[in-house]
Amino acid sequence: MNPGTENNIFNRASLLVGQDVMNAISEAKVIIFGVGGVGSWCAEGLVRSGIKHLTIVDSDRVCLSNVNRQLMATSSTVGQVKVDAMKARLMEINPDAEIKAIQKTYSSETRDEFALEEYDYIIDAIDSLKDKADLILKATSTKAVFFSSMGAALKIDPTKVKVAEFWNVRGCPLGAAIRKKFKKNKTFPSHKFLCVYDEEVLDNRGEQEDRVNGSLVHITSIFGMTLCGLVISDINRRVRP
Repeated sequence: MNPGTENNIFNRASLLVGQDVMNAISEAKVIIFGVGGVGSWCAEGLVRSGIKHLTIVDSDRVCLSNVNRQLMATSSTVGQVKVDAMKARLMEINPDAEIKAIQKTYSSETRDEFALEEYDYIIDAIDSLKDKADLILKATSTKAVFFSSMGAALKIDPTKVKVAEFWNVRGCPLGAAIRKKFKKNKTFPSHKFLCVYDEEVLDNRGEQEDRVNGSLVHITSIFGMTLCGLVISDINRRVRP
């Protein structure tokens, strides 16, 4: 894609924030852990906003149960590696973007394989409590700006999605469990960070399988786009304090 075409893609964004901010957005390096119901929408928002250097990390493949809420999950992508399907989608938006797709699970065993010190922004959109807690500790030990998604399941009301500093998150069972884990182990994040969360916690009304909680796309996408917005807002604030 030639420069003129790329300029046209981001013309509306540039009109709002200015070319200097768009230049900073295009230079920022971002990594997202988890490209499911939350992370996939975050990735889409970032690339549509001008992020060109994006790494997406997820070990799973697309399955039918993903189709109701994950951006790259369709009847034609079922069975595909999630990060590969997501990369294909993102490259259709901006062929000049540098998208690195890593089919891997983040854990205490793999944490050092991701070179987190190379990134400007680290985004947590993973579900596993153990791995999430480890990522929080690792990410906050770097110089990168870190944002995290708390639990997005068991919610319907889009007006209840909020942003708060991690220790101020209330009403979220996942957030409470992570705080309890940190206190029990006496290991704590190196600095404060913002989370997207929602105090609404409903009950599953359908038949439950494998302890999976129900979720809806309008909630997971709001979580993901809010994470995207936090990144873009932070870049804008740094360029235009």
